[in-house]
Amino acid sequence: MGPANGATVVAKPLVSVIVPARNAAATLGDTLAALRAQELDESFEVIVVDDGSNDLTAAVATAHEPFVTLLRNDRSEGPGASRNRGARAARAPVLAFTDADCIPTSRWLAEGLAAIEEVDLVQGAVMPDPRTPRSPFDRTLLVDRVSGFYQTANLLVRRSVFDAVGGFRDWSLEGPAWLRGAGFQKRTPMGEDALFSWTARRGGARTAFAPEAVVYHAVFPGHVWDEIGHSWHWTKYMPGLARLVPEMRDVTFYKRWFFSSRAARFDLAVAGLAAAIASRRTVYLAATLPYVRWVANESRRWGGSRGIEFAVGAPFSDATRLSGFLVGSLAWRSLVL
Repeated sequence: MGPANGATVVAKPLVSVIVPARNAAATLGDTLAALRAQELDESFEVIVVDDGSNDLTAAVATAHEPFVTLLRNDRSEGPGASRNRGARAARAPVLAFTDADCIPTSRWLAEGLAAIEEVDLVQGAVMPDPRTPRSPFDRTLLVDRVSGFYQTANLLVRRSVFDAVGGFRDWSLEGPAWLRGAGFQKRTPMGEDALFSWTARRGGARTAFAPEAVVYHAVFPGHVWDEIGHSWHWTKYMPGLARLVPEMRDVTFYKRWFFSSRAARFDLAVAGLAAAIASRRTVYLAATLPYVRWVANESRRWGGSRGIEFAVGAPFSDATRLSGFLVGSLAWRSLVL
């Protein structure tokens, strides 16, 4: 077996696992325990980059030394810069990225390395942690196909490709100051993984999806107000990402201009409601039916009190998303609805 069952520093690792972590003391221990349990015959190294945490993140990582190499940023530099620092210290020809709120399954590295033998960049599957009950407005991540975002919760790339691209760029930090607002640094910049991967693809990198290389993502319970705050953050930057990566309009978005089919239904409902009010003709209310049907179906799927919570909260969440898309479209001069 590789270093998963040992505590010695790896001489020549085949793969370097890089984990950026900021205030992740509550979840990082599970991540590192899962990495120790990898079923992999080849050797690998684990690098944790503490991005200016003010909790016990560093202590959690230190408890796993020398299996873990800990790097510390004096102040937060963002997830992209932290991954870049980890990559600079990495010694392997393959880089594997996951996050400090993720739990790789035991075959994660083995399956990911098998997939990357024929390509240059691999997106692995991400599933919500099955140990935690779900709710309509919790925060987690689901990746069951290549959607175009190439989330670094589960991403493997050849070192040569990483160096050719130049690493990750936290481009959203470059946005207008008025767009960021006072609380921006409290939230994670977004889209640096998508920009990195599409830049690699433009340079000729071959990509694949590895459904058997599974990582579980923590589930953080929340209510509609949490969802509204989170949506307001990321939607303002989605038009900027679409401007930098126009390929996503064909691969990821719905009919190029809508973020998703859900967004298209809501936008149609808003347009129909506005037309009915302006013209005083109820016929335009028919445009609300696709969205109303969708909310009803989703509410039934959740069932009981959770279904009611979703039915009440979804329109507020979708209204926030539309507002964020419009603000971002103006800021970045790139329309997303």
